[in-house]
Amino acid sequence: MSLTQIMSAAGLDVYPQVALLLFIAAFVLICWRIFSPRFKATYDAAARMPLDDEHPQTPRERGR
Repeated sequence: MSLTQIMSAAGLDVYPQVALLLFIAAFVLICWRIFSPRFKATYDAAARMPLDDEHPQTPRERGR
């Protein structure tokens, strides 16, 4: 038996379809979270963080 015959008989043709469905589901969930009005305040606060002088952020020490 050659490697081509073994791989053809393995029945691996379903895995790319399952991977595509998982990718689409993850993409839709990420887009929903980004564009949902419920999380708008969180993203607005994160967008203003570099310019926020009232609540300065101190960087963490590296390696700890």
